[in-house]
Amino acid sequence: MEISVRGLWTMIHGMGFGALYLMACSGALVELRRRYGSPQGPEIKEADEKFLRVYLTVMAVLAWLTVLTGAYVIYPWYRAVPPPGTANLASFPQRLLMSRPSTAAWHSIGMEWKEHIAWLVPISITMAAAVFSRYRRSLRVHAELCAAVLGFVWISLLAAGVAGLFGAMLDKNAPVNGGPTITLVRGEQK
Repeated sequence: MEISVRGLWTMIHGMGFGALYLMACSGALVELRRRYGSPQGPEIKEADEKFLRVYLTVMAVLAWLTVLTGAYVIYPWYRAVPPPGTANLASFPQRLLMSRPSTAAWHSIGMEWKEHIAWLVPISITMAAAVFSRYRRSLRVHAELCAAVLGFVWISLLAAGVAGLFGAMLDKNAPVNGGPTITLVRGEQK
């Protein structure tokens, strides 16, 4: 079983950082809503606040790691320009997508949306983490502020979901491959 270095980075970016972030969003939404959504909710303990503050901060770090690896590691490989006369475009995902009418929209709609909407994810979750860290327990008495924090976590989740969907479809139609090969498991010789 083998994987290229570029394929490994794509997997770390999407299935590692991105998928983990999407799962963490659901936990953040549940806990914020359960603990701060109503003034009559369960008692909030100091340890719960600390946990949620750390949780949201780690989510923000994870979101920034996802976006930065996508923008500065994966994206340059995606946009690579083939040398003149190159017939096999497998190592040039953008050009491969644009070379066929049936896949051109994956670049013009999918990648263009992905590269812009993905930046909403770390920006919105960083805002939510910062506001939560500042106001914590008083979010219960400031319903509008609590709604804003929940809203920005929702925006972050939806933006991450759209970016992840487009990323998966782009990788299916024109994967970012190349670089040295890493052997994960050697098969038996026959």
